[in-house]
Amino acid sequence: MNLDGANLLITGGTGSFGKRFVKTVLARYRPARLVIYSRDELKQFLMRQEYPVAQFPNLRFFIGDVRDRDRLYRALDGVELVVHAAALKQVPTAEYNPLEAIKTNIMGAVNVIDAAIDRNVQSVLALSTDKAANPVNLYGATKLCSDKLFVAANAYSGVHRTRFSVIRYGNVVGSRGSVIPYFLAQRPTGRVTITDPRMTRFLITLKHGVDFVLAATSRMLGGEIFVPKIPSVRIVDLACAVAPGCRHEIIGIRPGEKLHETMISEDDARLSLEYDDYYAILPSHDFWNHKDYQAQHPEGRPCADGFSYSSHTNSVWLSIEEMMNLGRQIEQEPDVDIPPRPTEPTFIVGG
Repeated sequence: MNLDGANLLITGGTGSFGKRFVKTVLARYRPARLVIYSRDELKQFLMRQEYPVAQFPNLRFFIGDVRDRDRLYRALDGVELVVHAAALKQVPTAEYNPLEAIKTNIMGAVNVIDAAIDRNVQSVLALSTDKAANPVNLYGATKLCSDKLFVAANAYSGVHRTRFSVIRYGNVVGSRGSVIPYFLAQRPTGRVTITDPRMTRFLITLKHGVDFVLAATSRMLGGEIFVPKIPSVRIVDLACAVAPGCRHEIIGIRPGEKLHETMISEDDARLSLEYDDYYAILPSHDFWNHKDYQAQHPEGRPCADGFSYSSHTNSVWLSIEEMMNLGRQIEQEPDVDIPPRPTEPTFIVGG
């Protein structure tokens, strides 16, 4: 989708992904209007300092929460594309405050869907997480429910013709709450905490995540869950690469945490097509015509029976050198907050 002259809005626009998305869009395109929708006035104030009004008159800041339906209706007036990145994504926070996660991740999704349809938005891309596939924690369960809502929304957008698709990927390198910044913060102590030495995860960079979302704006027909092909890492290898020489303290897997992550389950694989750099999980709803999709994207190949896309069976793994380079990049990345020394276990948050 060519965003030159377009009106677009991103929820959660002051988060790690949101800031990189805005930076990328402004560098590549000339949108008529790019709306940053988020609830943190300080983050919006700081972000506005980077983008002065005189230089970026097309950048707008809306204080608002996805829980607030009326505010969304106002913010989406005249918008053509929505990227929905707002979420409560900390696994322990969601476990301790389940209703709050439900209000934001599920009811917030309902509000985005209804407002987008009624405001005649053309396309909506919702960001999801690997934790939504066969979820074992509340965060993953809320995102699975959100994914289902966005896919089903294509069936009742009616004459408005609003299209909804989902982007599902793994842990975002350097995002707020991700593991590498925690390892970097622990490194001066000579000790890093590891939940389980067998643990594996998918990793994706912010740049790759933003590029994948922008590519999906042209690929989407409405109803797909797009899954990028990304590398896996072993937590022990990552700790050795980012904090070499540090002692490893094994602290055990906490409730709601998986040993390995899955982005496409065996059941989803029966509905999935494989492309060179991504997978597309197609909906089973009556509104979906698989033949039409394959006609427009003929290079897709059905996934083999019994296939699943999981972090421990992935065919692509980062080398120690590549992990070390990621650590160095994060230390130099202005958008990444290196947290204070953590006492909590790592590798527990979603992307």
